[in-house]
Amino acid sequence: QVQLVESGGGLVEAGGSLRLSCAASGTIFDINAMGWYRQAPGKQRELVASIRSDGSINYSDSVKARFIISRDNAKNTVYLQMNSLKPEDTAVYYCNAKIRPTAMRLGLYTYWGQGTQVTVSS
Repeated sequence: QVQLVESGGGLVEAGGSLRLSCAASGTIFDINAMGWYRQAPGKQRELVASIRSDGSINYSDSVKARFIISRDNAKNTVYLQMNSLKPEDTAVYYCNAKIRPTAMRLGLYTYWGQGTQVTVSS
């Protein structure tokens, strides 16, 4: 079993910053990619940013130049530094990881965290 535990959400004024963390634990052989998605009320879940094991990074256009994703492979942890926050960034943020659980299992399995609320007031 794999668990993703998120932390760092909260309420912040527009223009402020927050840092989200997500730690993966359990039966893990290799983590291929980790990332963050968000879902605002009445909207579909969307990718915010992702980082692969080779260091390649992908950002959604709406957060480029404001958010920074990083990863500590030794701690199986991914971070999302969110700067210059806007009210439209308000959403539940979900951690996502694509994990190979054991050396004997070749496939990647997708896991989700429980979500953390980010609210940006205007």
